[in-house]
Amino acid sequence: MPIWSLLAQSQTSELTLLIDRVARTPISVILIVAALATMARILVYPVVMNTPAHKRSGGYSFAKMVNEATDALVYAAIVVFMLVRPFGIQTFTIPSGSMIDTLHVRDYIVANKWVYRVSDPQVGDIVVFKPPVWARDNPSVDQDFIKRLIGRPGDLIEIKDEKLYRNGKAVDEPYYTKTDFHGELVVPKERWGEYPISDFKLVEKDGQVMPLQYKDGVANDDSSMTRVNAKYSLTSQNEMDKLIAQPAARVPNGYYLFMGDNRNGSADGRLWGLVPRDQIVGKAWFVWLPFNRAKMVDKAPAESTVR
Repeated sequence: MPIWSLLAQSQTSELTLLIDRVARTPISVILIVAALATMARILVYPVVMNTPAHKRSGGYSFAKMVNEATDALVYAAIVVFMLVRPFGIQTFTIPSGSMIDTLHVRDYIVANKWVYRVSDPQVGDIVVFKPPVWARDNPSVDQDFIKRLIGRPGDLIEIKDEKLYRNGKAVDEPYYTKTDFHGELVVPKERWGEYPISDFKLVEKDGQVMPLQYKDGVANDDSSMTRVNAKYSLTSQNEMDKLIAQPAARVPNGYYLFMGDNRNGSADGRLWGLVPRDQIVGKAWFVWLPFNRAKMVDKAPAESTVR
């Protein structure tokens, strides 16, 4: 690859990282910047207002520039970071291959946060949400996940022989794919059998609904995922047998079930369970970087029920 192409890629990557960092500026920092800008404006305002017309040069020009710049900065901070980002739209970076081939690692997306303030998420939506604490890499660090909504409240979701069933009917998933064990290279469909996934259902245990992955009489082990969280891991074969024999439970009211499109390369609701409604952040709207992957993603490919 020519050196100038490498330099262009490097500069584009640095620019996207800079934009992402700015977009994720903490509210506390924004408030400090807005307060400093307001103080600067208060200091220069008397100069701007009280300087006679025939003396408006030098220090007045500088004071006017500071006044206008800080004014714009304060309004930008309020509109963008205090209104648009919390209630309207926000940018996110895709950190993993769990949504391949729909979304790729290092895609930059814009999520619509307003839509779920006036409506509920629908099956097939690609959703940004806060995962359960036990699903995070570091429980003390706030994280955002992005997956596809597979089950809404009241839905009965099962995976049998690698086929998704919703409310007893097989579902055709045009977005479904598998990758190799490195998690980024898409595997041709004729080789999917080399990368098996476990059966799945929700079950009731101790008054709670929990995820259950099972295969060949073994449940919630690490045979089909990279890890099993201790919250739902099972060690007793007797307990495994009882849970496998149970009928599937429906998604409870107020909760949602999410899975990645890259079904064998996604740590998702099959592993760590359900997400409450109040932890849903927004709906993926479009990919804006890199430019060669720019596209709308708010419309899910049509699912169909296999009769």
